[in-house]
Amino acid sequence: MSENYQFNYNLIQYKNKPYILFLHGFIGQLDEFNEVINLLGTEFSYLTIDLPGHGKTQVLGDDKYYKIDQTAQALINLLDKLHIPKCFLVGYSMGGRLALYLTLHFPERFYKVVLESASPGLTAETEQLERVKKDEQIARKLSRLVAENEFREFLLNWYNQPIFGAIKNHPEFARMIESRLKNQPIELAKSLRFMGTGSQPPLWGKLQGNTVPLLLLVGNNDEKFITINIKMAEICKLSQVKLVSNSAHNIHWENTQEFVQNIQGFLAI
Repeated sequence: MSENYQFNYNLIQYKNKPYILFLHGFIGQLDEFNEVINLLGTEFSYLTIDLPGHGKTQVLGDDKYYKIDQTAQALINLLDKLHIPKCFLVGYSMGGRLALYLTLHFPERFYKVVLESASPGLTAETEQLERVKKDEQIARKLSRLVAENEFREFLLNWYNQPIFGAIKNHPEFARMIESRLKNQPIELAKSLRFMGTGSQPPLWGKLQGNTVPLLLLVGNNDEKFITINIKMAEICKLSQVKLVSNSAHNIHWENTQEFVQNIQGFLAI
């Protein structure tokens, strides 16, 4: 299966320092956590990856290789290839759902896991079908984008969603959009179709058996995910919820300093 993925990744190694594997969100890339890594400095080694459908990573073969289970196994294979038997794991949004899947299916590979604005998926079939329908509409829109100015308009509309709070007022918002424009809309559409929240198998039923310490980070302005993560913590004993001030869904971008402080405190325990 490894031959179906040509991962674009970046490895930063400091001698005898454990690795953190960072998994970006939808429309992100491996540069998503650069500022976080800069602040963490030489405390850890780092592995950042363009997930399938994003950046320069290439998926070869069937579209099934964009799915969460296939992607998770491919990441484990990559860790094996890089001789990283165990590491810390940080995942944001879509990357957080993938991180949770990895945690629950390959617990022996991770010391501790940080989930930022993540969920275990949808349980009700009606909710799943509705979400698949919504994701398909967005995927079709992405598939039709040709010119860069069309993609730019899509991104500006995407970040107008209430879940992202006041992120458009961030002084680095324009730079974030320029980074996002490096993605290919047709590839993003595949990611949304096959690893969107609607198509993901729900993980709620596995939370109770989790054996890896989890830190659930949620922005204090992200009401929907506050509710989800409090429910997760009630089910999963080895987890704790922390609200991060002055942020909505994309915490590591809106309040990098507090995000890093939370990571440092949790991983040092």
